[in-house]
Amino acid sequence: MAKVLVVGGAGYIGSHMVKRLLQEGEEVIVLDNLSSGYREAVGDAMLIEGSAGDRKVLRELFGTYKIDLVMHFASFIEVGESVRSPAKYYRNNVASTLELLHAMTAVGVNRFVFSSSAAVYGAAEPEPITEEHRCAPLNPYGRTKWMVEQVLQDYDVAYGLKAMSLRYFNAAGADPDGELGERHDPESHLIPLVLQAASGRRESIKVFGRDYPTPDGTCIRDYVHVCDLCEAHLLAMRNLLEGGESRTYNLGNGNGFSVSEVIAAARRVTGAGIKVEDAERRPGDPPMLVADSSKIRRELGWKPQYAGLETIISHAWAWEGKQGGRMKAEGQGGRMKDEG
Repeated sequence: MAKVLVVGGAGYIGSHMVKRLLQEGEEVIVLDNLSSGYREAVGDAMLIEGSAGDRKVLRELFGTYKIDLVMHFASFIEVGESVRSPAKYYRNNVASTLELLHAMTAVGVNRFVFSSSAAVYGAAEPEPITEEHRCAPLNPYGRTKWMVEQVLQDYDVAYGLKAMSLRYFNAAGADPDGELGERHDPESHLIPLVLQAASGRRESIKVFGRDYPTPDGTCIRDYVHVCDLCEAHLLAMRNLLEGGESRTYNLGNGNGFSVSEVIAAARRVTGAGIKVEDAERRPGDPPMLVADSSKIRRELGWKPQYAGLETIISHAWAWEGKQGGRMKAEGQGGRMKDEG
């Protein structure tokens, strides 16, 4: 049994990871400041409320518990916001991560699984993208992820820190048991926004640009189920605990779907009409991001279990129904502004 520190474990992907680790019988400690996470999302895991950039909290944590491995899910993730407020992203995504790594190396914790992003590639061509593709991020969010990856390479050479950098494409879906799902406030991810429009919690969904160089003019993304991401983290963790070396892996299904195709699939799954509004392109959005994830499939044996777009949407739709009921029970049943 490993003792795993999950930083950002009360958030969307982190909470699914915590649940999976507990299912495996691991001992889990969550560090989360609850700025965008939820206390109840960590289940039976120990929760320490605090920031990954707080030196005092980190000293106490690593001084009290003998941690075997750290998983990092505590980054800010909104591309548009990163363009408007880059300082916020560099402070949290880079500076706070450096504090965490310093605290780890000070006590000899030398295994780290990092949530990176396909945003490190920028507007990559050709598709699908392999890990060998040149990294040229288009926005501050992507640059923060690329900076941390480079820091991890240097920490490996200097301090022997072994790290797995997992480059997510588009995380989506929800826990098939219905216990967990996306609860961003405001929500910025396409699938939950579309489903909020389908359920009536949102009046419409905005499509940001129809003039991209894609078959239907809308952006294309590779959607990977959140539970499949967790399985990849589990494999990465086991490899590191068994003495594995630092590596970088793409995590995606290898299939790209456009914004219009996602909306059409959501209409099929929900049977609902979904009002669409056209809007201008968002700064920093590449036209297409599709993964070649053959490396992690070959080297670690990862195989997505929930690869179908309609399966991903179905799980998210079940969670959306639960969220709508929760908001009504809390007296928040009104429609939401379109923040997408």
